Amino acid sequence: MVVETEMVSVWWRGPVDNRPEGASGSNNAEGSSVLQEVGDVVVPSAGKTAEKVAETPAASTGECKPMRADAARNRDKLLKVATQTFTDKGADASLDHIAKAAGVGIGTLYRHFPTREDLVMAVYSRQIDALEERSHELPAQHDPVEALHEWMRGFVDYYAVKQGMVTLLRSMMQSSPDAFAEARGRLRAATERILQPAIDAGGIRGDVSAEELLRALGGICLSSGTPAGATASAASTIALVDLVFDGLRYGAPSAS
Repeated sequence: MVVETEMVSVWWRGPVDNRPEGASGSNNAEGSSVLQEVGDVVVPSAGKTAEKVAETPAASTGECKPMRADAARNRDKLLKVATQTFTDKGADASLDHIAKAAGVGIGTLYRHFPTREDLVMAVYSRQIDALEERSHELPAQHDPVEALHEWMRGFVDYYAVKQGMVTLLRSMMQSSPDAFAEARGRLRAATERILQPAIDAGGIRGDVSAEELLRALGGICLSSGTPAGATASAASTIALVDLVFDGLRYGAPSAS
């Protein structure tokens, strides 16, 4: 059976106990496939082997249709709520809670993010996107040295989210190393982009690399909290970042 829609359709075929979180309904007596819609998910409940299939109408033609405005808004709301939820409660937080807090059905969440890992990866990538964007924006708003300082402070927010997902991320890194290598490359490039102008301006010592700065910032954030989200005060973490920044300025040409 083919269901035509502008969006990804999530199908579930299997016993009641194996349906996606939030689904309802029961198998019929004859065991035939009965279509049920729960929120934004169409659920056929029958058979003995659970199987979830996500498909897009454009898959057969190879076309990639642009996301509708309402779908884009829903995705953005889900990512915002998931980011805060994973920061506070970790990556094991209820997906049903995330959907409700975003004001959408659980089916909408599964349509955009068929698995928990998909949602975690989207949140992780979104945080790196933010660091990349700031590496472009801050130099237009501040001098190179102050732009670096502000970017380093913003790194704390990125790592707070990552800490909430760290256990699951480590597992995902083993199964999808290429995806994380690409993300790591983007982060390193953003760090280099914000660091080098400060070095060139003479406000930062020239013997520090982007990789070393990332390790220093990551070490501060790692020592300031736990994956469960029980973080030290933001002021304390920022104070340590400021201390590292002062160290970068020591011995710089303009400070001599």
